[in-house]
Amino acid sequence: MNALGKVVRSGVGRRRVQTLVIGLATMMAVAASVLGGSLLVLSGAPFGDAFARQHGAHLSMEFDAGEVSAGQLARTEDAAGVSAAAGPFRTATVTPRSDGAGPQWPMTVAGRGGPGRDVDEVALLDGRWPTRSGEIVLSADAALIPTLGMKVTFPELSGGPTLTVVGIARSVTQTADAWVVPAQMPALTAPGGGGYQMLYRFAGAGTAARITAGRKAVTASLPPEAAVGRQSWLTVKRTAERDTALYVPFLIAFGSLGLVMSVLIVGNVVASAVGTSTRRIGVLKAVGFTPAQVVRAYVGQALIPAAAGTVLGLLAGHLLAVPVLAETGEVYGTSSLAIAPSVDLSVTAGVLGLVAATAWASAWRAGRLRTVDALAVGRGAASGRGRWAARLAGRLPLPQPVALGLVRPFARPARALAMGTAILFGAVAVTFTVGMGASLNEVMKAKAHDVADVVVPAPLPDFGPGSPGGAGNAGGAGSPGGAGVSEGTGPEKQPGSQPGDQSGEQSGEQSGEQSGSQAATQSGAGPDPDPDAVAAVVEAAAGTGKYYRAATVRATVSGLTGTVDVVAFTGDASWGGYTMVSGRWIGRPGEAVVPTPFLSATGTRVGDRITLNGLAEPVTVRIVGEVLDPRNNGMQLFTDAATLTAARPDLTDTSHHIAVAAGTDVSAYVAALNKDLAPLGITARTGGLGAGGDMVVTLNALSAILTLMLVAVAALGVLNGVLLDTRERVREIGVHKALGMTPRQTVAMVLTSVAVTGLVAGALGVPLGVTLHGWVLPAMGDSVGLRLPDSVLAVYHVAELLPLALGGLLIATLGALLPAGWAAGSRTATALRTE
Repeated sequence: MNALGKVVRSGVGRRRVQTLVIGLATMMAVAASVLGGSLLVLSGAPFGDAFARQHGAHLSMEFDAGEVSAGQLARTEDAAGVSAAAGPFRTATVTPRSDGAGPQWPMTVAGRGGPGRDVDEVALLDGRWPTRSGEIVLSADAALIPTLGMKVTFPELSGGPTLTVVGIARSVTQTADAWVVPAQMPALTAPGGGGYQMLYRFAGAGTAARITAGRKAVTASLPPEAAVGRQSWLTVKRTAERDTALYVPFLIAFGSLGLVMSVLIVGNVVASAVGTSTRRIGVLKAVGFTPAQVVRAYVGQALIPAAAGTVLGLLAGHLLAVPVLAETGEVYGTSSLAIAPSVDLSVTAGVLGLVAATAWASAWRAGRLRTVDALAVGRGAASGRGRWAARLAGRLPLPQPVALGLVRPFARPARALAMGTAILFGAVAVTFTVGMGASLNEVMKAKAHDVADVVVPAPLPDFGPGSPGGAGNAGGAGSPGGAGVSEGTGPEKQPGSQPGDQSGEQSGEQSGEQSGSQAATQSGAGPDPDPDAVAAVVEAAAGTGKYYRAATVRATVSGLTGTVDVVAFTGDASWGGYTMVSGRWIGRPGEAVVPTPFLSATGTRVGDRITLNGLAEPVTVRIVGEVLDPRNNGMQLFTDAATLTAARPDLTDTSHHIAVAAGTDVSAYVAALNKDLAPLGITARTGGLGAGGDMVVTLNALSAILTLMLVAVAALGVLNGVLLDTRERVREIGVHKALGMTPRQTVAMVLTSVAVTGLVAGALGVPLGVTLHGWVLPAMGDSVGLRLPDSVLAVYHVAELLPLALGGLLIATLGALLPAGWAAGSRTATALRTE
């Protein structure tokens, strides 16, 4: 090993605390950067690859066949900005029933002669494309679970056509739930029904404004009422990326904090090492080291622990990414997602480059020192700074150890600033994490919609033979309504998952807290209880305060594939925990409130009207409000039950929500109510919020881990600074001990030296943490298509901010405890002999 290598190794081994601080700070920065960068790259990878491969449609539009002809639509492919178009394809909203007796949920069928090529090339996952009437290809994302050879019937259509599933496919932009040959469409279209579908690709489609401009161009020559629905590829992309995109703003914030803290700590450590090793630098130069070699020696002492921290950070980032990326690729058939090597290389090069540049800037002073000047400097600290503060503190009525400690930051202002900055970032992280946890709790409250004291859950839906609901459940596929829409997903359901629900959280969130015997009671054979009979029992019960009931049916919206949940209320549900973002709550029949993703997907806003299909007859409602509801990817609509009277009069699959009167014991109320409900075969339970979804748990866990790492780095930064300070002052401390300072007073002096720094940093860190929360949370909401109301964002209270401000003092105290103990335990004679 050459001389330079020995100097580097000796410096790393001698400065163990500084080595640990640099390594941990680098590990924190690398872990957050790898995780955030990977999610940023991979969040769109499955969708982006599939969209490019299948030439996805930038805009899919649904047109009323009674308002426009196929020839008129065909000519729109020549509109300005259109690079390619496909269609017109005949479409129809139909309600299938499989030979497995599955639930009857509406679906959109398109008539296409083939999977396409230039626009929306439908990817066949299994089987083949239909070649004649009587055959159908089902989307892998359809609510009707596809199986090759399965028979699908349409009993509500004339002649009750039966089709055989010959293929399973997927459209990357979700243009339809099923496809048949064009000759099959007349048999699947009700008299006076059906429409046309056009698919467009534009020369520029990267923003919503460009999509809007393209839509206006293709509809300019068409009748005003021709277009009845549209879907942008940006909406589909956002839905596909929402699970991972949610984490990106939050991880960017932590990664930025970690990087800045790493740069500051590395710079402070190297500068401190140079300042305390001036005599050693003089010796190195005296034995022949050049200025460049001296600089490289100190840069190497910083790069070695930084490299070790980078390796550990890469490992931690990969491990933390596992729960986040585990299910991201399922939608597009990607077996698994891994962190791209380019992300690892970029983060490694970036972090080590920053460390090297920061260390070089701090070590440059060492290279410029003259040998004679360096050899002439002793170990004692300069005493020129802070004299005015010492004189001022001497006049204050404070114990002498406290006064000595308070003036110390003014003697080493640069070091105090570095420690204060580390504490500041720790306080910012703690404040942000506390606020994010409170905000996520508010989101979960809005999602649960369960402020009721007592709930009577709806029966399980019928999923066919062998399902939890049993074949005889009238509320499922065998519902007598004849409209072919399952009432399967009310605000309160018995436990069970729903086919076609990709949200991953809906069934768990909506499940009732009931025992297996209760489920058996409510899901056994026989008709569902009459909601009016249940309502009569509830209203007659002693202690009933406010009460409403809710039923859910599934319908379709023109221009969108799949179904939306239509939740119909009987009674005033405004008190039920529905958090409004804009507009107002339902006031009369014909009005509806919807979540933000519904507005984005349909291209509507508050005040617009939309038509629900797939019911006994179309239903038009006016949107009067925007509600916060992340369930079912936000594809829900809330309205008054009277709105569906003509289209669905038999809302039997109903949950009941009760707020007891003031002074009523909830447990006693439930016991008495269950006695009255026993003849109806159902059971009430106490209300309350369930646990949050996996995503909330993951976010809270990640934020806690990253915050603890930042706080640990901040405390170690304080430890490093105070340790250097006490070693510089070892002779001064010896003098104080010789004059009678006790070990306890020595500890008080050292701790007081960081108290002011900790208090100031904590006081500044709290408002910065609140500001960071105000930026990150809306960005997280935007990433999943949600607008967050003030109740989710304004979560800090004065009573919480004061303890958070004292958190800076706590971090400073924790970091200074070990050096304080070392100073108190040092022997007086040894300290006085120190040079």
